[in-house]
Amino acid sequence: MLKRFFITGTDTSVGKTVVSRALLQALSSGGKSVAGYKPVAKGSKETPEGMRNKDALVLQSVSSLELPYEAINPIALSEEESSVAHSCPINYTLLSNGLASLSDKVDHVVVEGTGGWRSLMNDLRPLSEWVVQEQLPVLMVVGIQEGCINHALLTAQAVANDGLPLIGWVANRINPGLAHYAEIIDVLGKKLPAPLIGELPYLPRAEQRELGQYIRLSMLGSVLAVDRIMA
Repeated sequence: MLKRFFITGTDTSVGKTVVSRALLQALSSGGKSVAGYKPVAKGSKETPEGMRNKDALVLQSVSSLELPYEAINPIALSEEESSVAHSCPINYTLLSNGLASLSDKVDHVVVEGTGGWRSLMNDLRPLSEWVVQEQLPVLMVVGIQEGCINHALLTAQAVANDGLPLIGWVANRINPGLAHYAEIIDVLGKKLPAPLIGELPYLPRAEQRELGQYIRLSMLGSVLAVDRIMA
């Protein structure tokens, strides 16, 4: 059984967190135990409990087990620390150990990335290098907006060039007034080398909703049944 997935996006703010939430809810409703994982979270805020990130808290809220925050988000960077101008090392061993620990506890771990596929960490390395090291299959979130076809095709190409399988993509309607939505979905369906596994409509406060019904796990049926897939 394929245990781990990496969620990337065509850009920042395209809906990786709500899609991660939807996938976790869909897997959970199918009787699987799940956990969300946000290895590196930028823009975190200081709280009485320590640094906290709103996206990581969403993932924590839909995980099957009651897990400490640090198990979901081992590296939480403040707004200041999130700038690439703020140089600091990233402990990739910590990220790998955290992922391995979660993988031992649940059936599936949904790993949410930071920004897009080539978004840089504070050490000026893209997180995708760690994803390649971990050999994680990739699901891509496409925020449906002007220019998204170009961004989606470039992201899919970059994932393939890195030797990882793109196992599916999800359309997230981030602009309810966008014309030609159906045409964009049709073009992406024809050009992307992976199946469309879900469409999320525009929903206010989507991160607080039940979203599992928008994910078609049947499109991942053969993928879920294997231990490892090749690009």
